[in-house]
Amino acid sequence: MRKILLTLLLSIFCFANEGNFPEDLENEFKPTNSVVFDPLSGYNRVMTSFNDSFYTYVLTPTAKGYAYVVPEVARTGINNFFTNLFFPIRFVNNLLQFKFENAGKEVGRFLVNTIWGFGGFMDQATNTLGMKIYREDFGQTLGYWGVGQGFHIVLPLLGPSNPRDIIGLAGDFLLSPTDRLGHNTLEYKIPQNIGQAIAIDSWYKVNEYSFNPNMYEIIKRDAIDLYPYLRDSYNQKREREINE
Repeated sequence: MRKILLTLLLSIFCFANEGNFPEDLENEFKPTNSVVFDPLSGYNRVMTSFNDSFYTYVLTPTAKGYAYVVPEVARTGINNFFTNLFFPIRFVNNLLQFKFENAGKEVGRFLVNTIWGFGGFMDQATNTLGMKIYREDFGQTLGYWGVGQGFHIVLPLLGPSNPRDIIGLAGDFLLSPTDRLGHNTLEYKIPQNIGQAIAIDSWYKVNEYSFNPNMYEIIKRDAIDLYPYLRDSYNQKREREINE
């Protein structure tokens, strides 16, 4: 159970585009011989402590209150809508990794959920047709093309990361309809200003976290040393995703 919750937590907060819920969560954390390069461990521990306070005293209570007020069926529809909205990220990165069949299936999912699923609020592709989602991001694409992860760094609020994934975020932001990057030339961008972009992404993350708002408390309680636990788990998770 702890491994499942950690997977969900890392999926929600380590990536700015969308959550990633693996089909086989019990196989998420397997033994690995990789060593994380961590020259910024002092800073990283301080930032982990900062994020810990934010998750504990701001995010978790907010998510619990949100879950109390908003019915689960509504929250599920919102999550489905955002997942459908982030289709360009998955589609382009599947193409860049030569996963053409997966990219084509992503197009099919998008059309089914947009038309039959009332704009994406219903996941008919999964629930009715059994179509799998193929999640890829630019960080994974860079890893596929042989770019090393570099050193470990903990980002404010977002949590564990590395230079490769930070660069990858720029690509994800460019394709994301909810981000402002490239808004002057890309007509599909929704936010009219940075404030709207932050509000939309915050809403998405709180909504996603609301399905299991106790996960961080459980992980923190069971971790002997929170920082290396999150660091190594993040590194292992990203290695697995790149090698899939």
